[in-house]
Amino acid sequence: MPYTPSGFFCDRLIRERERRDGEGSLNKPLRFNGQDFTVLRQESLQSKGLFEDDSFPATVESLGFKELGHKSNKVKNIVWKRPKEICENPQFIVGGASRTDICQGDLGDCWLLAAIACLTLNEKLLYRVVPQEQSFSEGYGGIFHFQFWRYGDWVDVVIDDRIPTFNNQLVFTKSAERNEFWSALLEKAYAKLHGSYEALKGGNTTEAMEDFTGGVTEFYEMKEAPKELYKIMKKALERGSLMGCSIDSLVPARFETRTVTGLVKGHAYSVTAVDECKPSQQKDSKVRLVRLRNPWGQVEWNGPWSDNSKEWTTLSKADKDKLQHQSAEDGEFWMSFEDFKKNYTKIEICNLTPDALEDDKIHKWTVSVNEGRWVRGCSAGGCRNYPDTFWTNPQYRLRLLEEDDDPEDNEVGCTFVVALMQKNRRKERKMGANLFTIGFAIYEVGDFMHGNKQHMQKDFFLFNSSKARCKSYINLREVTQRFRLSSGEYVIVPSTYEPHQEGEFILRVFSEKRNTSEEIENRIEADHPVPAPASAGEESEEDQQFRTIFQEIAGDVSRRRIVFQNIQYGHSLFIYHPCERRPALCLPPDKDLNTEGFSLESCRSMIALMDMDGTSRLNLQEFRHLWNKIKQWQGIFKHYNADQSGSINSYEMRNAVNDAGFRLNNQLYDIITMRYANENMNIDFDSFISCLVRLEAMFRAFQAFDQDGDGTIRLSVLEVRATTSSELAPQHFVR
Repeated sequence: MPYTPSGFFCDRLIRERERRDGEGSLNKPLRFNGQDFTVLRQESLQSKGLFEDDSFPATVESLGFKELGHKSNKVKNIVWKRPKEICENPQFIVGGASRTDICQGDLGDCWLLAAIACLTLNEKLLYRVVPQEQSFSEGYGGIFHFQFWRYGDWVDVVIDDRIPTFNNQLVFTKSAERNEFWSALLEKAYAKLHGSYEALKGGNTTEAMEDFTGGVTEFYEMKEAPKELYKIMKKALERGSLMGCSIDSLVPARFETRTVTGLVKGHAYSVTAVDECKPSQQKDSKVRLVRLRNPWGQVEWNGPWSDNSKEWTTLSKADKDKLQHQSAEDGEFWMSFEDFKKNYTKIEICNLTPDALEDDKIHKWTVSVNEGRWVRGCSAGGCRNYPDTFWTNPQYRLRLLEEDDDPEDNEVGCTFVVALMQKNRRKERKMGANLFTIGFAIYEVGDFMHGNKQHMQKDFFLFNSSKARCKSYINLREVTQRFRLSSGEYVIVPSTYEPHQEGEFILRVFSEKRNTSEEIENRIEADHPVPAPASAGEESEEDQQFRTIFQEIAGDVSRRRIVFQNIQYGHSLFIYHPCERRPALCLPPDKDLNTEGFSLESCRSMIALMDMDGTSRLNLQEFRHLWNKIKQWQGIFKHYNADQSGSINSYEMRNAVNDAGFRLNNQLYDIITMRYANENMNIDFDSFISCLVRLEAMFRAFQAFDQDGDGTIRLSVLEVRATTSSELAPQHFVR
């Protein structure tokens, strides 16, 4: 029977779920950089000084790394000042936070400001991100804090109130009110979260929307928008969703350039309202309108229904008041829904989840969150275009349990949204990181997975097409799509488009009905990790021959070395005791293995593995077991070394390890790849044998500790140190 140490590695999913009930939850956000706002503010007040944030200092490093870096002329005249040095009577919020409090400065973060403008439409959401009771008067210590959703956790970000200025004017985001600073400080906290102000340059409104809510965003291209788009937008705003839109520009040089209609290409806008009105000259029909806001705080649409257009004269005062119409160059304007569809190319709607509000009664979601990573050479298999490696990507089991209550078009099924988000790419920009092109595919597994949680193998994907998949692979932080499938079991495979691209991600599945998703991880187990005892029966002729050879070539055992003959190939294999300092030699060059022998490290591991009696020598029985293991493993290696290159691909290592009798989880396969593969993601014969020797030693050591056989052990510090030493034999682990 296989031996299964179920407790050898923690189940990451269970651990993450337990943690979210405490640290990182809505009511107990994580402290970013370990900074506790309450403690730090109290320290500042007691010292009668103003807080200075060493983790995001008032230096060039916090401004940026390239255009705002040390070599940039833009930063030479920037001075960091506190609000009290900029104006008299600074206020955190003046007359309530509103859309006009956000005006873009000299930073290309309109995507962020459009999201902030949407945030002001929902007071409860706003004060979730911007905690109240912060001011420049009572309890002022030069310290403020803001809260964001970040890859599955809520985090509390502390900052000081030193802000970049030029000629005593704020360089970046500012309010229409000169003495109001909440939006500028929020931008600073978000910049800290991503490493610098420059890291915020360029982005998608949905990114910030989700970071403010923990929600999930759906995209609509105007040319492919559903017929009921107006109804969708109206319903979304009613239930508190955040909404943004933009006009694509195919020519980079024309980004953020004003058109003749006053709209700006390559620029993010907020959708702040949708409504209907009935002009006096139209008896029966109503006009559908959309209100938008330019984060610049100026530059508006000049067509029909713009601030001063003639269309407003056809409305009653009551209708004007209902629509809050005003003629002001504040960046906000109305336009007809038809003009909206003609001029804008896409719209993003961020739907709220239970993570956004404690009692979101309007719209409840069931949310499953899984964290994962793509590891080069192991689990970064690329898309379906790469069949040899696609199957090695992380896989997630999806169980759709309940069908929709009111299916549309009489189609029975389960509606759900899959959202794949890559992590930390914005923060790593200064190191040259860009967004990967990512996507996912969904396969129906049915009987393949019934009672089986094993990683789906290559053949499954060669002979089965996907049941559903994302519309396209794209280089956005997150790819999302809504599906409806029959209840049952599926597997979701997230991937980058190209293989060998290494990064972290989270995969979320949202549904209004019950579903579960979890990573498919093989159980950690091994076939017979401890060698069977020698039988007491009469020796066979083969046994007698093996004994004779062993005695002939073992030599003087006082020299503490074993030499034995490789009968099959006629080569000599020398394994030295760990104390020997002479080179170890095993298996001279072989046309199939392309090896010059084992390294001294491998030989030491073999001695440690097989020396069961602790004599630092191998007796005949120990020697025989090692001999048989080497022959078995050599055969496995040659099977996967089909091209006789002398190495096997790191992706093939999964199957080779499995053939050797070990079933591991994804985390262990990642570790093996990082430890044993070379820069070309290949594993040679010596590394292959070393890996298997250590795996066998690990399982044997674990079994020695697991006296009750329940798959869980408890170790002291000394025992942990012993189990991590490759030089120790298994008998050292036995209590």
